[in-house]
Amino acid sequence: MSSAESPPTRRQRLSDEWGADRQAFTGASWRKAMMWIFLLSDTFVFGCFLVGYMTVRMSTMVPWPNPSEVFSLEIGHAKLPLLLIAIMTFVLISSSGTMAMAVAYGYRRDRRTTALLMGVTALLGATFVGMQAFEWTKLIREGVRPWSNPWGAHQFGSTFFMITGFHGTHVTIGVIVLLIIARKVWRGDFDTGRRGFFTSQRGRYENVEIVGLYWHFVDLVWVFIFALFYLW
Repeated sequence: MSSAESPPTRRQRLSDEWGADRQAFTGASWRKAMMWIFLLSDTFVFGCFLVGYMTVRMSTMVPWPNPSEVFSLEIGHAKLPLLLIAIMTFVLISSSGTMAMAVAYGYRRDRRTTALLMGVTALLGATFVGMQAFEWTKLIREGVRPWSNPWGAHQFGSTFFMITGFHGTHVTIGVIVLLIIARKVWRGDFDTGRRGFFTSQRGRYENVEIVGLYWHFVDLVWVFIFALFYLW
């Protein structure tokens, strides 16, 4: 048996495996890979928060506040449980649809439609943040604090403000980035290769997709928060 037909050594197999990994990531841009790594790290952070919340809730001996009572909205003389939260969820999920359409139009180089859809997405995100601020204000006026509340376990306020506040900060950052990228798309920066953040190379409509990844992640996290805080 010649040396060319001999089985690969351990060092050769290790080298081939490293080479295969490099080829697997050849098609992914550095920016998109960094966004995926960021989203993975953020998943761990949100996961730790939600696991901590579930642990606190299951371990406390004091009754947990009833979500239907705490998050109800009074209109006239009627209390409508979870009405505001349902609208907030609908608004945020709808923004995922407009963001997906913006990415599709971005790759078609339809600047105006892409920018308009990103603007609508940002508007829906800002609406969500506004309604969240209204919800916070309502709860604070009713006596909810990070250390106490009128309905039961004291940990309710701290976990609620921490997790929804952290998520709301993500949505706010997303709205700002959406507006920045939408402005660049509208001006045609990605076609002319105008120098600046995210636009030093022509044809960088991939940046619209990267913002979309972030936005879809924020929406997905809200689904878990909605299920654990408002439905459980």
